[in-house]
Amino acid sequence: MFSRLRSGLPALRRCSVVARPGRATTRSSSFSLTPRCTAPPRENVVPKGRWLSSATPDASSSEPSPPPKEFRAETRQLLDLVIHSLYTDKEVFLRELVSNASDACERMRFHAASAGSSPAVECPLEIHVNTDSEAKTLTISDSGTGMTGEEMENNLGTIAHSGSKAFLSTLEEGGDAKGIIGKFGVGFYSSFMVAGEGGVTVTSRSASLPADAPASVWSSDGIGTYTIADAPTSPDAPSPLAHPRGSAVTIHLSEASAEYSDPARVEAVLKKYSNFVAHPIFLNGERVNTVDAVWARDPTEKIDDETYNSFYKFAAGAYDEPWYRLHYRADAPVEIRALLFVPSYHTEKYGMGAMDPGVSLYSRKVLIEAKSPDILPNWMRFVKGVVDSEDLPLSVSRERAQDSALITKLRTALVRKFTSFLSTQLRKDPEKYKTKFFPEFGHFLKEGICRDHGSQDSLSKLIFFESSKMDKGETTSLEEYVGRCTPDQKEIYYICAPSRQAAEDSPYFEIFLKTDKEVLFVYSAMDEFVMSNLEMFQQRKIVSAEGADVDVVDKDGEEKNGEDAPTMSGARRLTDVQAGELCTWLEVEALPSKLAGARMTKRLATYPAMIVGH
Repeated sequence: MFSRLRSGLPALRRCSVVARPGRATTRSSSFSLTPRCTAPPRENVVPKGRWLSSATPDASSSEPSPPPKEFRAETRQLLDLVIHSLYTDKEVFLRELVSNASDACERMRFHAASAGSSPAVECPLEIHVNTDSEAKTLTISDSGTGMTGEEMENNLGTIAHSGSKAFLSTLEEGGDAKGIIGKFGVGFYSSFMVAGEGGVTVTSRSASLPADAPASVWSSDGIGTYTIADAPTSPDAPSPLAHPRGSAVTIHLSEASAEYSDPARVEAVLKKYSNFVAHPIFLNGERVNTVDAVWARDPTEKIDDETYNSFYKFAAGAYDEPWYRLHYRADAPVEIRALLFVPSYHTEKYGMGAMDPGVSLYSRKVLIEAKSPDILPNWMRFVKGVVDSEDLPLSVSRERAQDSALITKLRTALVRKFTSFLSTQLRKDPEKYKTKFFPEFGHFLKEGICRDHGSQDSLSKLIFFESSKMDKGETTSLEEYVGRCTPDQKEIYYICAPSRQAAEDSPYFEIFLKTDKEVLFVYSAMDEFVMSNLEMFQQRKIVSAEGADVDVVDKDGEEKNGEDAPTMSGARRLTDVQAGELCTWLEVEALPSKLAGARMTKRLATYPAMIVGH
């Protein structure tokens, strides 16, 4: 249970083995396998409340209790640090113990596959969690490799010794051990965060021992000592082991942690952290992890929409059907398994405040950080789903990734893939993108342009605006605008106004209408901020029509900012002297504190004046 190994080996749904040291296998291994399972596994689970309460033999036995041993290689201060300071949320202890159990099952499967064992009696690789609210105990058992007393001494008696890591180091070159979850050797000690005076008891029987060999019992109160003894051999003696081999951890919960003897609370934690563990998890006899880790499957597989949609509803806690999904796998620059969804709506439009991140970080199917703020930029908070990466070095508590450079690479790769995916969807079905996705989520893309400068180029191709060349309600992209430009037009023009009617009635639009130049209409402060942040698009400067330095050339190549423009019917032009006097009066007498300057313009024909450079 305390040796971890990753999935990837052929499934061994029925494993009935005994390993006898010293007997050669077909692969020259010292781990020999023979059939041993003698009883149906689930019926053998100890009833709730029945667990081995002591590391000593039966009370009727005259044998003395084993002397306590000190935790070697570490100090009591280190044990105290692991128990009280390493983890920020104590509920993760259950994730750690289930991960240990999964690793033990994976190691069992690896040994059986390596030896070419053929199971004879059903003995499935599975994990059992049993609660007892009356006795305030919690027991986690598995049907993995189990441990001998000596292995207990090495794996449990030494803090920060990882049996899984040691196992990985012994594998031959090319050995498939992708099921391994842990490597730090401290996860087991998280159980003491919730343990009371009764401490923690581990009962284990190694698959390498004969069928009649007694199990070993390790017990500690977490203060600094532990004991190891043989379990009682009486047929009537209860055992927490769910199978003839494997390990069982029994925690005597403290009063402050009694909630973890409540099946509903335990089920919630299991589904939160360990719902996608490769092996079945049973809580008081009922299967808990029934949802498939869809993201871990090959995207080229034929996975039906119902499977994807069911997973989306589970991962996002949603009831709607997603509009888009991106199932993505990559091995460079970092190993990524991702399944991202675009929902059909977002809640910010209802005035409910900024949403939390919607994507959780997993490592080897185990939750590391729910709604992680680090793996995607904030503007992608509307995206829901899962990202799983084995390359990220985790903190010792396995509650977060700790390599900021790799996190940056992961985030960059995901953003690049997602924007490319949106571009593909736009080409495949522009109607759906422009009428459904963009009206609902377009402001998130615009936020990304303003805040994520590295993604500006790709995002700028995904936003749409109304245009003077389009009918009301129709939109165009910057790329389409550039495609309609004449070769000599080096600018992209836009007008910010409350509505299309206000934009078309604006004095700033007059000269563009006369010269047949296309102008984009933007209706919000965010749109205007987007334009000012972009500045350039495909070597063309983005210019506000309200700018003082706008020069527009008509169809005949005449510059309308410097030549006579048509005037209102019957209007009489001011002389140069009159124009100069008017400008001086405006600057000095009429609006001295509000005007930086006043000058004559020939851009206007039907309007007397306009404000520029504001």
